[in-house]
Amino acid sequence: MYPEIMLIPMREELTRAGIKEARTALDVDKALAQPGTTMLVVNSICGCAAGKMRPGVRLALQNAVVPDQSIAVFAGQDRDATERARSYFDGNPPTSPAIALLRDGKLVYLMQRSSIEVSTAPAIAEELARAFNEFCAKTTA
Repeated sequence: MYPEIMLIPMREELTRAGIKEARTALDVDKALAQPGTTMLVVNSICGCAAGKMRPGVRLALQNAVVPDQSIAVFAGQDRDATERARSYFDGNPPTSPAIALLRDGKLVYLMQRSSIEVSTAPAIAEELARAFNEFCAKTTA
């Protein structure tokens, strides 16, 4: 585990964008028990999180349609929270960074590290905006 002082800027990059931190397994469960859509970001200290994932997430949150709430766990630091978050990923292998969309606590979309590594921040934002439009748009009866 890295000293917390090193992680503050990496955590704040997402919290300044309105993403709440889930630092315990209970935090994750409480957030995902809420109705509606949740973006769950598995944050990481790696370079692809810094150069691509976090900037891409921030850009995507400027889309007209966004999830009802957004939370983040930090892989390698908040281990219980990260393990619990990944338990909602329906058997997908654990990677970090990763970005998931869940509706009513059920996984509907997952962008894993393999996709993040080969993309630019604007391309990640574009793909997330597409996913937001598909999975987070409010429906009318």
